[in-house]
Amino acid sequence: MTTTRRLAAGLCVLLACLSTSAPPASAADEPEQAPPRVELVLDVSGSMRARDIDGGSRMAAAKKAFNEVIDAVPEEVHLGIRTLGATYPGEDKRTGCRDSEQLYPVGPVDRTEAKTAVATLAPTGWTPIGYALRGADADLGTGEGTRRIVLITDGEDSCGLPDPCDVARELAAKGTHLVVDTLGLTLDAKVREQLSCIAEATGGTYTAVQNTDQLASRIKQLVRRAADAPPEEPAAVEGADRCAAAPVLTPGVYTDRQEFGQHRWYRLELLPGQEVRASVSVAADRAVNRDYGVLLRAVDARGRELVRGTDAGGGRTDAVSAGLRYPLAARDDVDLDDEELKPATTAVCLEVSNSFSAPASVKRTPGMPVELSVDVVKSPDRAYDTAAFGLGRGWVLLGVLTLVGLLAGLLWGWVSRWRITVRRTN
Repeated sequence: MTTTRRLAAGLCVLLACLSTSAPPASAADEPEQAPPRVELVLDVSGSMRARDIDGGSRMAAAKKAFNEVIDAVPEEVHLGIRTLGATYPGEDKRTGCRDSEQLYPVGPVDRTEAKTAVATLAPTGWTPIGYALRGADADLGTGEGTRRIVLITDGEDSCGLPDPCDVARELAAKGTHLVVDTLGLTLDAKVREQLSCIAEATGGTYTAVQNTDQLASRIKQLVRRAADAPPEEPAAVEGADRCAAAPVLTPGVYTDRQEFGQHRWYRLELLPGQEVRASVSVAADRAVNRDYGVLLRAVDARGRELVRGTDAGGGRTDAVSAGLRYPLAARDDVDLDDEELKPATTAVCLEVSNSFSAPASVKRTPGMPVELSVDVVKSPDRAYDTAAFGLGRGWVLLGVLTLVGLLAGLLWGWVSRWRITVRRTN
């Protein structure tokens, strides 16, 4: 009997220990958020020997900045390093334009190992920027989480193909939310133009760097930005060429691609008493002609225009945006909070079109980046859109306005004649 009691007591103690040590089911079931991934792409071509940064070479400035960045990388960031032009010193263009390799794999940072790898670099060969960007995209992998490339170079691409701007557009069109930031170690106009094109195509930034401290500070800022980026990204959607085939959207932010002069359609389902608020931005990620515009309009199922928003420009800009609001009139027999009293929804289609054009040498594909923001809220009690609320329809209102105008005109004419008669009498 005593043995049985001891066994029972021991079993209770064991169960108690297991219950206190086991994590809560809710915490265990929560999916882990993918870590932000950043790859630094460093130009190690022969031109990095130039001694014009803080009295030393560009390569020495880059190494010093990289050491500071490696020390400051947040623990949650997975960092990698890729080089271009670091190994082949010859004159064969075919070989030199494939000279890009991963120096340090993307992952948790071993600071000593990463610094040792950077210390071995010496300016060597060509500048295959487009080829290196494709390699960096592969290094970062796919899946959820922030993906960012930071390109540091002192010159423009020396290979021609693949064109870095075209590569940046291709990477952006893949819909993996990759951002490329560029840093130029010279003030050359051609370098600035190419690096700006790469950054704009992916929603990144371009910075011209003058000294070592500025280089280190900017890279650290971009790495921290990857760590602070919100985990939620805009959802990719493909608009249709007509309203009937358009994808149905719910409130949120969406990304798409649109070619020059193309029309893209999206559809919403609204209830009486609801209002749609929408805005669209089309990014000019390539050289475009002057005088362009963007149109966002809402139409009903019969193709009748309900409301529109437009924007236009005449010079170089990063993006053109337009927005609109359209409410559906509320009904007394409808309660949006009561499932039984909810009526059928009304289809409202959004059309996005643009009037961009470009020289024949500019590539049309992939299309320009489009970001569409959609929200559905309760309609305001006060009607700011009389047509939407039904006050501008029918002949009654037209007759009332005509009668009021006629009476006002007769009254004004009588007053004018009376004043003239008084003046003549006096």
